Amino acid sequence: MSKQATLYRMVTDEHICPFGLKSKDLLEREGYTVDDHHLKTREETDKFKSRHDVETTPQTFIDEKRIGGYDDLRDYFGKSQEGPQGTTYTPVLAIFAIAALMVVAFIYSGRLNLAPAPVIMHFVAFSMVMLALQKLQDLTAFSNQFITYDLLAMKQIRYAYVYPFAEAWAGIGMLALLPALWVAPVSLFIGTIGAVSVIKAVYIDKRELKCACVGGDSNVPLGFISLSENLFMVGAGLWMLYRDFVLLA
Repeated sequence: MSKQATLYRMVTDEHICPFGLKSKDLLEREGYTVDDHHLKTREETDKFKSRHDVETTPQTFIDEKRIGGYDDLRDYFGKSQEGPQGTTYTPVLAIFAIAALMVVAFIYSGRLNLAPAPVIMHFVAFSMVMLALQKLQDLTAFSNQFITYDLLAMKQIRYAYVYPFAEAWAGIGMLALLPALWVAPVSLFIGTIGAVSVIKAVYIDKRELKCACVGGDSNVPLGFISLSENLFMVGAGLWMLYRDFVLLA
């Protein structure tokens, strides 16, 4: 006998509940035949919630017993909850991984040779541009988090709004092979201040903070990964100066 489940979810002309779709998908993946009921108006949804004394939809019933919403359904099947749980390095590691794959793609296409310096510089530049993009999605949220530990931003609040643009400029400048004096000072400046700020906040003051490196709403802890990002920028700035004024002299 097939397993049966009854699902009530909101489906209107203006809104299709994403958690209702996820509940239906989860039930079907668990081998259930779903009796799928659409709540097609706000009034119909409100009546359903009042009748069953619940505050949200979707709601799933199995063997005439109410299981609950999508999170409750995941608990019922013994699955961990979706989304970040506490602090995590996943967002910044994902950016570094994609930057590395982009470098590999450039090498594979023949547009980049295997010499260590250009490979590293491209990796740093790709990472900086993607990290800047994350920050620029919500400058206010980024600034609110950034000013809690960056030593310059604490005193000059506007620096927090300038920082993502400076990071993007440095990364794009590296990719464009612009003259070192156009790019290196920016990379050195923001990287050095950032590194000193992280060292002071984490390793001297022992503060437990969230890093704004991938945007203001992230749960990335401030620490070694954040310090590495800043040291990459310092190293890249120094290399550009060395390239232009020593190797090409």
